[in-house]
Amino acid sequence: MAEAHSLEQIRNIGIIAHIDAGKTTTTERILFYTGRTHRLGNVDEGTTVTDWMAQERERGITITSAAVTCFWNDCQINIVDTPGHIDFTAEVQRSLRVLDGGVVVFDGMAGVEPQSETVWRQAQAFHVPLIAFVNKMDKLGADFAHAVETIRERLAANPVPIQWPIGAEAAFEGLVDLIEWRAMVWSDGLGQQRQYVPVPPEVEDVALEAREAMIEAIVETDDELMMVYLEGDEIPPSDLRSALRKATVSGIIQPVLCGSSLRNKGIQPLLDAVVDFLPSPADVPPVQGQNPKKDQVEERPADASAPLAALIFKIATDPYAGRLAYFRIYSGSLKRGDVYLNAGKQTRERISKLLRMFADRREEVDELTAGDIGATVGLRNTVTGDTLSAMHAPIVLESIRFPEPVISVAVEPKTVADQDHLNEALERLAEEDPTFRVRMDDGTGQTVLSGMGELHLEILVDRMLREFRVEANVGKLRVAYKETVTNTGRAEVVFNRMLAGKPQYARVALEVSPVESGEASEFVNLLRPQDLAARYVEAVRAGALQSLDSGFLAGYPLVGIKVSLVSAQADEALSTEIAFKAASAQAFREAIELAQPVLLEPVMDVEVVMPEGFIGEVLGDLNARSADIRLMEPRAGGGQAIRAFVPLTKMFGYATDLRSMSQGRGTFTMEFHHYQPVDSRQMDAIVYGYGA
Repeated sequence: MAEAHSLEQIRNIGIIAHIDAGKTTTTERILFYTGRTHRLGNVDEGTTVTDWMAQERERGITITSAAVTCFWNDCQINIVDTPGHIDFTAEVQRSLRVLDGGVVVFDGMAGVEPQSETVWRQAQAFHVPLIAFVNKMDKLGADFAHAVETIRERLAANPVPIQWPIGAEAAFEGLVDLIEWRAMVWSDGLGQQRQYVPVPPEVEDVALEAREAMIEAIVETDDELMMVYLEGDEIPPSDLRSALRKATVSGIIQPVLCGSSLRNKGIQPLLDAVVDFLPSPADVPPVQGQNPKKDQVEERPADASAPLAALIFKIATDPYAGRLAYFRIYSGSLKRGDVYLNAGKQTRERISKLLRMFADRREEVDELTAGDIGATVGLRNTVTGDTLSAMHAPIVLESIRFPEPVISVAVEPKTVADQDHLNEALERLAEEDPTFRVRMDDGTGQTVLSGMGELHLEILVDRMLREFRVEANVGKLRVAYKETVTNTGRAEVVFNRMLAGKPQYARVALEVSPVESGEASEFVNLLRPQDLAARYVEAVRAGALQSLDSGFLAGYPLVGIKVSLVSAQADEALSTEIAFKAASAQAFREAIELAQPVLLEPVMDVEVVMPEGFIGEVLGDLNARSADIRLMEPRAGGGQAIRAFVPLTKMFGYATDLRSMSQGRGTFTMEFHHYQPVDSRQMDAIVYGYGA
């Protein structure tokens, strides 16, 4: 087993990118060159280590983030290979929450693509320093300078190339190290031996220009180096590396490297850059959290001797080990056999096993310390986003917020016996995936599953049927509409009736109105404390907020609503909390009816890429789908890209239609962007059953 490394020798990094940019292939090459595997895994052949689920190998995509530990230049590198498909954005989000640095992989021909923008934005939100790796330099149409320019323009970033490719497309041979000013080529097919050679004359001029631009960008971040540069002296490569590391860790610069993972070129320099420029746990600020006992913010330094603070960022069901909980230790240490506190739930958890993960394989260890990423089994009450802390020093780290699902499907067990299997399978899947929601439809009695997209639900249903062996009938996909109000409505209800043989009384007047700030709904009490007892106010709040789950028009959840308690009256002898809760729910429904409710539908940000010859037909089809065309631009190699907002309901089956329109050469990606009101004709169709 590998020995423990000091904090300065640990790198916690994620490999993130747009779908099909080559993340998993890059990760497989890293594992091979660091000695963790002895053969090169291939996505197309289904032989990858990190894509170990059956569905991942069949489809050639990454679905779950896989944690892998490897070693390079005396450093321990914990890598998380994340999905590229937008349906699995939660996997990327929760991985970024616990990483110290990231490698963003770009396609050498396409440059920045829609999901690249999303993951870059998420990384910036979590203040994760980034390195860019322009992959597929051997691909037809690959253009390194164009890819770098798209990073600068579309991501508002500061990309600084520290390498320059030698050749492109089929002529891609190697790269120029701009810091050391030497060329690297790979002569063997497996890419294990890199050779250093003089910079070839055909790229010398453009590489010198790139080197000068790199040095200028680096010295601008360091006053001492700026003085040396202005005096005309040569700056040693070690000083350039040191200054570039500081600038990268602080997020001022994003170094750009290049290569071809599939052709085994450029991976070792990428590993060098991860070690040289991305932060160790010691380089990032101490993590902050809430002390639940003192109700104040506290810090935990990245120190093994400090009290434990570990965030659970993923729950997974392993076919052999059972329920695995992945964690990142920010401070202190976890020891096998010890008892720790789930600080948010105030429950105790015993660590029966500690595992250092190697995708679907693992090594058992006795202790993991600050900076480590690992997993454990047997935690009973702990879920994604929970914090484990020392018993004597409780702390709750900021949890992870996930987007709301936009699509749903109904499932029914085939037999009564399958109902229990179905419930167990859905409970396990919901534990693993925070963007997967399960609810019972009161009207039909069906179980309704909600997720982030067609592929997301398809994978979950496939796992339910295959992995958990549940026999069930699966309905058609349905859009997850929402409801809101466009005006102010006010209603007063007097609840005066017999319940369980006793008279009950409550009078409640509520006002509902749209919330300007967005989707979150809120409850406001406009009464004075002497007007109504606090327990009755709480009953009114509960009655109103519970009513938000089922809207007035078609039973969809209500969002973006402000509920105000404007008037109320209690009777000392007859009033109860049950009466106020019932009066509140009734007043809420009546007020909603008066406030001009509308249906909201999810609108997707869609990008379609196709050869130029098909643009007319594709554009016409998008317009027929009520698309709002936002951008059209040429792509390298004679392609065209169209960006548009399209209602999700119009995008069902689009993959098949696009293939037939473009002779199989068109591709598209889409992600949720916003909700918008449904027009009145479509609203009638949904409310009265057609297309709902």
